[in-house]
Amino acid sequence: MALAIAIMALGAVVLGAALGFASIKFKVEGNPLVEKIEGILPQTQCGQCGYPGCKPYAEAIAQGDEINKCPPGGMEGVQKLADLLGREVKALDAEEKPKQVAIIDEQTCIGCTLCIQACPVDAIVGAAKQMHTIVASMCTGCELCLPPCPVECIRMAPIVENLDNWKWKYPVVEIRAAPLPKAA
Repeated sequence: MALAIAIMALGAVVLGAALGFASIKFKVEGNPLVEKIEGILPQTQCGQCGYPGCKPYAEAIAQGDEINKCPPGGMEGVQKLADLLGREVKALDAEEKPKQVAIIDEQTCIGCTLCIQACPVDAIVGAAKQMHTIVASMCTGCELCLPPCPVECIRMAPIVENLDNWKWKYPVVEIRAAPLPKAA
């Protein structure tokens, strides 16, 4: 019994070392430009740009596609992409809307789970034949949950700015206090 365990452990160590070597030897380098572009995109995975997610759109931008196709990123995203790539800032290809969050009317919801399947960020919680609800902090406002709902119990509401979700939009400058002279 101990011999069998020792053989299995030795085999695991040898195979682990082989996998570690292979991961280093055959490492596939990603395009650093694509990674920088993807860092600017909002990661909503909504598909409003015509691509199935933010990574494919970042790859397309790196290959020369337009930088103004991301409605969730807004003009701020277009500006950042233009600065990174040295391109001209263009008007947003789609209508820029205020930030929104989906809200489910729980009285009307029939629990069909179609919205859960459509949500790219798993912001909808519920079970079959049970009412569903939106986790507002996870919702990206992509509106992909609206079309599949058979009873139209989902609506979009603008996110009201309050102390919990307000963000400073301007550069932050660090202020340092000057040392006080010592009293004699």
